[in-house]
Amino acid sequence: MQIFPAIDLRGGQVVRLYQGDYDQETVYGADPCAQARAFLDAGAQYLHVVDLDGARDGTTANFDSIAAIARQGGLFIEVGGGVRTEERIRRYLDLGVSRCILGTAAIKDFAFTTRMAQTYGDQIAVGVDARDGYVAVNGWKELSREKGVDFCRRLRDAGVKTVIYTDISRDGAGQGTNLELYEELVQIEGLAITASGGIRSVEELRRLERMGVRAAILGKALYDGRLDLGTVLREVGTC
Repeated sequence: MQIFPAIDLRGGQVVRLYQGDYDQETVYGADPCAQARAFLDAGAQYLHVVDLDGARDGTTANFDSIAAIARQGGLFIEVGGGVRTEERIRRYLDLGVSRCILGTAAIKDFAFTTRMAQTYGDQIAVGVDARDGYVAVNGWKELSREKGVDFCRRLRDAGVKTVIYTDISRDGAGQGTNLELYEELVQIEGLAITASGGIRSVEELRRLERMGVRAAILGKALYDGRLDLGTVLREVGTC
C-alpha cells in the first residue's frame, strides 16, 4: 500500500481542519518545506498536498509553498485544492508535481474532467469528498445531489484511474476510518482507491490493504502523534 502523509496549506502554514470546517483549524507549523523534509527523512516516498485556500475560493494562494516543496525533490507529490483549469494542471506538472487532484471541477464540469483524464492519464486523480454519502464541493461547504459511490462509478466509466475518497465526518476526528465504505468502493473494477479521513491505526491500514485499497492518506494521526510515520512505513507495504 502507498502511504501519503498529508500537508494541508492555509495562508502558507501547515494546518489541519476538523471535518473540513475552516473555523476549526489547528496550525502545526509555519514551514511546509521543513514538514515535507521530515516526512522524507522518515522514509516517505509519497506526499499529499492540499491548498485549502484554493479549495475554498479557487485562488493559488499557496502556489509558492507548493513550488518550494516540489523543488526539494525526492517525493511523488499529488496536489489538490482549486485545480479547476488545464492551465493550473500544467503549472503544477511543470513544477515537478506528479499528479493533480480535481475536486469541485470534477462534479461541476464533468466534460472537463473526462478531457483531463484522457489527456493526462495517471497524472490526474479525482478527490471525492462526501458528507452523509453525498459529494461535497467548494472546500466541503456545499453538498451536491450525487451519491459518492455512484459518482465514482461514473468517473471510472469516463477514464479516471484514481479516486481519493474522503468521508468528511471522519476527517480530522480521530475516530477511525469508514472501513465499510471502502469495502464497497474497491468493488468498482478498474478504479484505484485511496482512503482518506480518520485513519488512526496500523491495523486499520492493514485491513484497508487486505481489501484492496491502493493507498492511504495520513494527516491528523501523524501530527498528533497517534501514528509514527516510520513505524507505519515499516509495517505496511509502500510499493
